[in-house]
Amino acid sequence: MTIIRKISLLQYRNYDNSSFEFPDKLTCITGRNGSGKTNLLDAVYFLCYTKSYFTGHQQLVAQKGTNGFRIEGHFVRQGNPEIICCKWKQGKNEVMANNVLNERISDHIGHYSAVMIAPDDLELINEGSELRRKWVDGILSQLDRAYLESLMQYQGVLQQRNAWLKQQNMSPDTDSFTIDFYNEQLSKTGSYIHKRRSLFLQEFLPFLHDFYSRLCNGAEVVTIQYESDLNKQDLKSLLKNGLRADIQFQRTLHGIHKDDLVFMLDGVLAKRFGSQGQKKSFLFALKLAQYAYLTKVSGSQPVLLLDDIFEKLDQHRMKSLLQIIQSPEFGQVLLTDTHADRVKDAFGAEASPGFIYL
Repeated sequence: MTIIRKISLLQYRNYDNSSFEFPDKLTCITGRNGSGKTNLLDAVYFLCYTKSYFTGHQQLVAQKGTNGFRIEGHFVRQGNPEIICCKWKQGKNEVMANNVLNERISDHIGHYSAVMIAPDDLELINEGSELRRKWVDGILSQLDRAYLESLMQYQGVLQQRNAWLKQQNMSPDTDSFTIDFYNEQLSKTGSYIHKRRSLFLQEFLPFLHDFYSRLCNGAEVVTIQYESDLNKQDLKSLLKNGLRADIQFQRTLHGIHKDDLVFMLDGVLAKRFGSQGQKKSFLFALKLAQYAYLTKVSGSQPVLLLDDIFEKLDQHRMKSLLQIIQSPEFGQVLLTDTHADRVKDAFGAEASPGFIYL
């Protein structure tokens, strides 16, 4: 189980210099809009993944008018106390575990985990395939070092291949050595990524079915279809046969960077035909299943971060959700809401969480 007991923030978003403790299994962070509730959850997420949940630009995380920030978290992981510190200053990232600096930021990935559910997460269902690829890549990169390395190599070679394709208009290369090398590297890493994504879905779907049924009393059948060029043909052949089109469009048209996860609801596209309520239920089931999958594979329960959830679900689904997160399946939970009384009423006297008032 991953537990965070204390966090200290310096120049992080709206926090000048603040510290908070989380002694309870359930903690509600409450306060008016703009008080920093979401930012506090985001700081916990940052300690786990060395990046913000909401933006990929570190300069947007640093407090306005400053050139850096520092976050320190006191964790208990597998029963052992550990201190994690993330710093960013003038474009440079640093991550330390128990005062020992990680040589590479990626070395930190996989040691700590958190699952966030936030208001804008419906984009995962409604928007394009890139968000869904990033979602599955984020899960597998935590659990499989070879997957993370393969993904980084694939992305690097893909950039080089696309640059080579653009050069062909100005200065055609008659030597096939370069393109053959790129194709070989993409095929090797891409095939591994495709294999792991396929296996992930097989293992993940039972969790998704279970949580959707528990949230909605089995009202609909949900599933995920994996769309990939590699489902029908190996990547080396696709790249070789598609080279003329790739040169014409100056980019690589086939590969795992084009994959998509198609969310289905009773046999139809959830994105197109699902109601708002069904999409929200799908999203929550998806994130709870992510939590369960991480727990099973890693053997450690992540921290569950719930941002403003009381505005997102109807009373029946909210009751089901609260029962789920209070079960032994789930470890530490941090949630935010603008109304402390609403949270107290929802959980009841026996299970009332601890509170942080901002």
